Amino acid sequence: MATTRQQRQIVETPTEARQGELGPSVAALLTVSTGLAILILGVIWFVFFRT
Repeated sequence: MATTRQQRQIVETPTEARQGELGPSVAALLTVSTGLAILILGVIWFVFFRT
């Protein structure tokens, strides 16, 4: 870790500041969770609000 302090501010390298995971696993998780949320909301609407 090359994190340092300069004048009461924390200074990090771009890699340390990012620390997010980029890749297909994140996109797949977002796609699956969004699809599941839409499916659940559709079932709730069909059961409770169908006329």
